[in-house]
Amino acid sequence: MPRSYSSHIGLTCYIHPVNKNTYHNHKGVISTTQKGAGYIDDPDPKKESVYIEPGKLNTALNGDTVEFTVMTKKIRGVTTKIGEVTKVIQRSKELFVGTVNDGLVVVADDRKMYVSISVVAGKAKKDDKVYVRMKPWTDPKKNPVGEIVRILGQKGINDVEMESIVLDKGFEIGFPAAVEKEAEAIEADKASIALEISKRRDMRGVLTFTIDPFDAKDFDDAISFKKLDGAPSTQLYEIGVHIADVSHYVREGSALDKEAVKRGCSIYLVDRTIPMLPEVLSNDVCSLNPHEDKLTFSAIFTIDEHAKVHSRWFGRTVINSDQRFTYENAQEVIDGKSGTDIFEGAKYHDELVTLNRLAKTLRKQNASQGAIEFEQEEIKFRLDEKGKPIGVYAKERLDTHKLVEEYMLLANREVAKYIFDSIKKKGKRDTGAIYRIHDVPDKEKIANLATFVKALGYELRLKNGEVTAHDINHLLDQIEDTPHESLIRTATIRSMQKAVYSTKNVGHFGLAFSFYTHFTSPIRRYPDLLVQRILARHLKNEPFGDREIVALQKMAESSTEREINASEAERASKKLKQVEYMSERVGQVFEGNISGVTKWGIYVQEKETKSEGMIPISKIGTDYFVFNDKTYSIVGEKTKQKFTLGDAITFKVISADLDKKILEFAIING
Repeated sequence: MPRSYSSHIGLTCYIHPVNKNTYHNHKGVISTTQKGAGYIDDPDPKKESVYIEPGKLNTALNGDTVEFTVMTKKIRGVTTKIGEVTKVIQRSKELFVGTVNDGLVVVADDRKMYVSISVVAGKAKKDDKVYVRMKPWTDPKKNPVGEIVRILGQKGINDVEMESIVLDKGFEIGFPAAVEKEAEAIEADKASIALEISKRRDMRGVLTFTIDPFDAKDFDDAISFKKLDGAPSTQLYEIGVHIADVSHYVREGSALDKEAVKRGCSIYLVDRTIPMLPEVLSNDVCSLNPHEDKLTFSAIFTIDEHAKVHSRWFGRTVINSDQRFTYENAQEVIDGKSGTDIFEGAKYHDELVTLNRLAKTLRKQNASQGAIEFEQEEIKFRLDEKGKPIGVYAKERLDTHKLVEEYMLLANREVAKYIFDSIKKKGKRDTGAIYRIHDVPDKEKIANLATFVKALGYELRLKNGEVTAHDINHLLDQIEDTPHESLIRTATIRSMQKAVYSTKNVGHFGLAFSFYTHFTSPIRRYPDLLVQRILARHLKNEPFGDREIVALQKMAESSTEREINASEAERASKKLKQVEYMSERVGQVFEGNISGVTKWGIYVQEKETKSEGMIPISKIGTDYFVFNDKTYSIVGEKTKQKFTLGDAITFKVISADLDKKILEFAIING
């Protein structure tokens, strides 16, 4: 039976023991459910996970490393693994965000926390959001006990809810005093920056500009452009990708560095940014603000009219940005729209047009190699002064977005290739690198995806169970502008391996690059800062010791984990605003598409806000509806009325639960 590509999958288990063969001393990381069950994945992805029944967790919580026993039992006639936790080896976390409820208990925001935490409330009141440290918990017959570390404020207040999301994912909003002090000392030390300029390649005389969102405060990257004379057969251009040299300021082992490692990246919530570095660095010292001398780490290319790279240079530089563009006004300059002549940046029309033309050629070249077009519509909310959502709009993707993206991809790819080649020259033992890798898809997931799209009337070409990037693009071409487009794009993304950081290079399947890293955003991503340090050492031909290589892999793994945590926080903030927005529209009618089908109901995604709600199967209609897992549909036994993934549907908002962040909808017939 293929897996459902809805994100909502239900399973009723009828368990009958077939033997008592128990194997001890298994160790793994557990994932728990709100109902107190659990799953432990086998290290071999081809093997089934172990199911832990409710009552068998022995105080294990989500993400804990545990010791467990396994026995074989039958579920629906199929022999499977059933486990029982015997020991919690290591807790994944001890700090939780939750709401004070009746009876001096805290109900955690984390829905995988299946027990409430008993506390001494102190000054905390009912419905206060609090940050709680759980004390050692060893008795599964009793609830854990916790100590309130911080009272965040009343639930429902925007700032309280946003801080709750950040803390729940393991981040902090403010910085420790020692970190702020280091950052302020760097800002005050103007003399050392002036001295450093003389040691660098001076690019201040070359046209340079930044292109960023209109509300951006930190500018990681700038692009320089110069038309070269005397080319023998084709016009050549010097195009520089200049990145804030954060590695010059944030030194290894400093308080700033340790805090950056801990955070891993900046977090972009609906209404705010939680930066990786203190604002005095991220928005000032490191940021490539216009008309200021700035220290940068650059990748400079000689490129011809066909976007072929003739030469490349990497090294430390100093720039002075001539113009701060937004994506929107840079697009207006390229398009030559009337009124842009009064805008100072309009005088760079020819340079922007040339850069855009070359970027489009680079994009076509990447597509011909199999780069997958995974673009999805991004929704933004308009908020009032209290953070309440009052409107929604789709973020328009302009040529200027793609222009910047292509030059950043070029720099990241070429830096990765240079580092790889440098390592190769030194011998196989030296692996001083961090790559951004995206492995080939798992055969089983791709087979399930092929079955899923076939049921919806589309084809995913496979050869010996494997798929190429061209095959993925062929599928995406088929679904363009169809009712199933968003659904199948999401299902396809979920079928891919996760992009991660690693010291071992396996290439990047989605981008169709043999070499790729993250070099271009060191203000907001720690791996990019690491790559700056790594590149600097390779440019000096310095070796890496065994301990350093081990440390790099650990940092790659922690950076991947923090990136996942940050993404979860960003999604949680968006989900909160979607539910808030719909809570003001209970009783109103909307248009949407079925985004999930399960045996307990259907999920519908509203077209404009992408808000998702559920229609319980018992409330679909007067007929008795049955879930068909082969056609991804629910069918009425008498009327044969059918609801299938992707179907357009008219619905009414019935209720909005802001605590659980869930919506209930009802079908509007006719």
